[in-house]
Amino acid sequence: MTDQVKRRLYVERDPAALAGRVAEWMIAILKDCEHSRVSLSGGSTPRALYELLSAEPFTAQIPWQRVSLFWGDERFVGHDHPDSNYRMVRIAMLNKVPIPTESVYPIPVTGSPEAAALQYERTLKKAYGAETLVPGRPLFEIMLLGLGADGHTASLLPGQPILAERDRWVCAVTRGRPETRISLTYPAINSSRHVAFLVTGRDKSDILRRILAGDSDLPAARVKSEGELVWFADEAAAGDLPNQPNG
Repeated sequence: MTDQVKRRLYVERDPAALAGRVAEWMIAILKDCEHSRVSLSGGSTPRALYELLSAEPFTAQIPWQRVSLFWGDERFVGHDHPDSNYRMVRIAMLNKVPIPTESVYPIPVTGSPEAAALQYERTLKKAYGAETLVPGRPLFEIMLLGLGADGHTASLLPGQPILAERDRWVCAVTRGRPETRISLTYPAINSSRHVAFLVTGRDKSDILRRILAGDSDLPAARVKSEGELVWFADEAAAGDLPNQPNG
């Protein structure tokens, strides 16, 4: 991946405009794909995107029968818990769109966190059709990610062992937050043809500027892509950063 791709940035007026821009970007990718694996993110900004994708005119443009949905991370709580990323997506989108039930793959949250992580890794390997990730053959067509004010993305939390993992595709994250989490690792996240970060709010402005300036100490700055990596930010998060659609 080149620095030029890393710094590709789209700035939109507000979170609503950002969600609309990302919806259009996703549809342009998905409409011509024979089958697409898409990894979803939690959070309030993606929720607005999912609500758009479940309504017209967007939902009719998505080939739901040719899409499989996965998650980048999940809190180790029940799927009906208010903090569940799966629950948020189900309410915002899944209950309203014609996607086959068997094409939705939430992260398991039963048993031990370690066993759940291994189970999800097996699910990903089965979907991929191989035990090892192959460069040039992405696991995901689209990877949606958020950005924390501390520079984390998914549950790649600063200072945690998961940042150094290069063999596992999914790991339990038992420290760094009050609740245990399950998260994809860098190998799985980076095996994506299109990676998009969705960033809103003035509290993300400093961390976004640091990442786009090349601060590799931050977890989100280490995300790569098999194809394109783009940042979608609202004006509050971007500050005076200009649109850089071509890098």
